[in-house]
Amino acid sequence: MSQLARRAFPPVFMLVALALAVSGPGARAQEAVAAYGAAQPAETLLVRGTTDIVAFAPVLQAFAAATPGLAIRYEQWGSNDLYSLAEAACRGSGVAADMVISSAVDQQTRLVNDGCARPYSSALTEALPPALNWRSELFGVTEEPVVIVYNRDLVSPEEAPHSRFDLIDLLSAPDSRFAGRVATYDIEASGLGYLLAFADAQQATTFGRLFEAFGRSGAVATCCSAEIIDGVAEGRYLVAYNVLGSYALERAAREPRLAVVAPQDYTLMLSRAALIPKRAANPLAADAFLEFMLSDAGRQALAASRLIIAFGNGDGAELETPDGAVSVLRPIALTPALLVGLDQHKRALFIDRWRAALRKE
Repeated sequence: MSQLARRAFPPVFMLVALALAVSGPGARAQEAVAAYGAAQPAETLLVRGTTDIVAFAPVLQAFAAATPGLAIRYEQWGSNDLYSLAEAACRGSGVAADMVISSAVDQQTRLVNDGCARPYSSALTEALPPALNWRSELFGVTEEPVVIVYNRDLVSPEEAPHSRFDLIDLLSAPDSRFAGRVATYDIEASGLGYLLAFADAQQATTFGRLFEAFGRSGAVATCCSAEIIDGVAEGRYLVAYNVLGSYALERAAREPRLAVVAPQDYTLMLSRAALIPKRAANPLAADAFLEFMLSDAGRQALAASRLIIAFGNGDGAELETPDGAVSVLRPIALTPALLVGLDQHKRALFIDRWRAALRKE
């Protein structure tokens, strides 16, 4: 938590609880829960999201402090479970959240396309670029690069990959010491992982070669950002590919052995997408929270948690690039084009190919 958040936005109460394991096919479980704001609230805002509580806490605390009488319950979910829960709530099964925020923006786009979101419009939402406002129902609220992470103690600056071409070269060398020690998201378990891999496949001429290099070298597919970054910090992996920069930069600030790279060939930029479910119990509080996240105070809180990385304004200096600047930024726009990757047949073929190539942990 930032010094600013601790000083200016103390929560009235806070509870963080690890979710209990849930067994059985199709079971869904929260990863964690936190509460902020009034102990005896006049109203409650239920937010479900994929953002780690530690990263999102300053933003929630700031909004609670600015809204007397409000209690906020934040539930952290994995992206696939969050989508399933929101889709079920849209059909009338279970309790709907007042706001859903996910890094798996393709899944959010599908929820909007299926009529599961409530529209909202204001001067701040209308000021968003078209890529971050779809139908006044889906809104991009963060700006995060998708990065490469490596262990400085185990990989020299001369050897470190600064592009996908570099990574292909490292994995293609005979008897490469990187074989089996490059990790990325398991795209079956992670909706974000699937989104980023599919975006690479759509945008990069290098994807076929990189995919083959992953397969030949025994690259590892694992579940989530924290586990991947932990593996690099501990030396189990030398390199992590396609990790969200917000988590990578936060961990690198505490672990000097971690280096974070904005790929020189291109850097995907992700904006976590927020929507207000059509069955939200407190849509007015959700409207107000969206307004806050788009306001100057909200943007400052998001930036303090590294959920906004503004290249060229100092933040980019924390990411390694050969010339000190990112060559090409490729934002993932909130448009119907995201639905292509969720086509059932395309998704099955893509996952089958991925499963055949990568080793899962």
